[in-house]
Amino acid sequence: MPRPRSVAASAVSAVTVDRRTILAATGAVSVSAGIGYALRPLDSQAAPAVPAQREAPVAASSRHAPAAPLAPYTRGTTDATVAAPRTAAGYRRLGDGPGWSRVVRDELAAPRSGRAGRRTPLAAFVQLTDLHLTDVQHPLRLEFLRSADIRAWRPHEALTVHGAVSLVERVNALRGGPVTGTPLHFAMTTGDNTDNNSRSELDWYLTVMSGGRVTPDSGDPRHYEGVQNSGLRQYWQPDSAVRDTDKQLGFPHLDGFLAAARRQVHSPGLNLPWYSTVGNHDSLPLGCYGHGDSSLTEFAVGGRKLMELPAADARKVQDAIRSARDPRGTALRDLLQAHARDLRPVTPDERRAPYTPAEYLRAHLDPAHTGPGPVGHGYSSANLDTGTQYYSFRIADDVIGISLDTTDPGGHYEGSIGTAQLRWLESTLKENSDSYAIVFSHHTSASMDNPLPDPSRPHERRHSGAELLALLGRHRTVLAWVNGHIHRNEILAHPAPDGGSFWEISTASHVDFPQLARVVELVDNKDGTLSLFTTLVESAAPHRTDFADLSQTGLAALYREISFNAPGGRTDLAGAARDRNTELVIQKG
Repeated sequence: MPRPRSVAASAVSAVTVDRRTILAATGAVSVSAGIGYALRPLDSQAAPAVPAQREAPVAASSRHAPAAPLAPYTRGTTDATVAAPRTAAGYRRLGDGPGWSRVVRDELAAPRSGRAGRRTPLAAFVQLTDLHLTDVQHPLRLEFLRSADIRAWRPHEALTVHGAVSLVERVNALRGGPVTGTPLHFAMTTGDNTDNNSRSELDWYLTVMSGGRVTPDSGDPRHYEGVQNSGLRQYWQPDSAVRDTDKQLGFPHLDGFLAAARRQVHSPGLNLPWYSTVGNHDSLPLGCYGHGDSSLTEFAVGGRKLMELPAADARKVQDAIRSARDPRGTALRDLLQAHARDLRPVTPDERRAPYTPAEYLRAHLDPAHTGPGPVGHGYSSANLDTGTQYYSFRIADDVIGISLDTTDPGGHYEGSIGTAQLRWLESTLKENSDSYAIVFSHHTSASMDNPLPDPSRPHERRHSGAELLALLGRHRTVLAWVNGHIHRNEILAHPAPDGGSFWEISTASHVDFPQLARVVELVDNKDGTLSLFTTLVESAAPHRTDFADLSQTGLAALYREISFNAPGGRTDLAGAARDRNTELVIQKG
């Protein structure tokens, strides 16, 4: 059973001159836990033992301990204010709305009075999820499904990079955990970091996170080639006088929008260590098609793009995706060939090629993308050797993190995990039974029902979310399962009869409004309970927009406002109050 110690206390207890002592001397004690002592991210059956991953040095820009207590604070969080409409009809402009109150959740343990004065911080981190950085000019996209479903294309997708950079700026500006003030140990992205398994998008994602310059453009660098200058009325044509369907709803005419959206932007990169978890859009073309059809790869890098499709044909494609009837993209290939005369010319670009799991790992391990570390952002050479994309890492003295790969390589957007990974997870929890555990994945427990076999392991059984819940419930040290995928804030209590209860924390995406990330703080209440505080944050972009401001910041603000106005957009993604800013009380294991 873990014996919790505060972050500060665990650092002071070191008696030898080691890395932790050196960090303490530089005021970066709490960052050391986030950089991580890599636990072996090995396949549970086949992987050979390997040396521990070398720790990355603390970058000069990494988060330092505060000079004085900062807790509690609300500035820059949804405790203080949340973007809200300030006009009542048509295209609605945003402004500052009231903040969200904090809700105490007691389904798993009774909160005891006086705990605020007793609590000791154990860990704090930020979850980013479903960034969906999108190469909007990519030939292998399904914008044409909008003829059957208006939600199948987002009018703000050209600004995903700007929005992600603004989110990085917000995280960098946070003073620490809003409740405890403890410095943030790390950030974790829980998948769908890219939108279409494209090399261009992967490079943008890694640069946004680690810092550098990004040009969110592909194909012909001289001009945009996509649906937003196609003249087709079913898409918002921002630079054109065309009276498209979105303008009829009040969307603005913005001269120079597409040129501004394609200009180079600068990301400062996160100023704290960050880790990466893989999602279905990272692993699979279009987030739903398994690898293997070379014709789809050729189409992705080629010079033709389908931009419109009759509604009846679009419904057939959409139905096949939803029902997993076309997990290898065979029907999509046939449809593109059948509509060869309807394809529009675009500039070919090899950067749009889909990447393999091995290429995804190598890109993370590239020193050019290390930023504040750790090298590989959780992944190691062991993952390359074993062909796995799951790992564990040390968050703090008494807390480990476990990142799972819940994407099914057989295709379809819903998830599952193979037997080897399930056994590895069980083994990792047993080997670290003296530490609390926080599990990260892309899919939620309710979205893991995909039985399609892994082509590389055709005889391996795939396991559902219910089976994963049962496994986690057998381990009393599991505190939380943090995930994304559903683009909605939702927090579920999972009680277990043998005491292995835990919280499942699902966070809304950063591509659909309200475009949020989540800070999680773990504390020991010193009364037989622990608390997980969750606080949602928006990007740093101002709530109010100026249609004349097409700067990097102005576009990030537009990204939020256009996403709020996206036709057909769901209005429940923020979740209820109990799914937003919370205190989640749990009994000590």
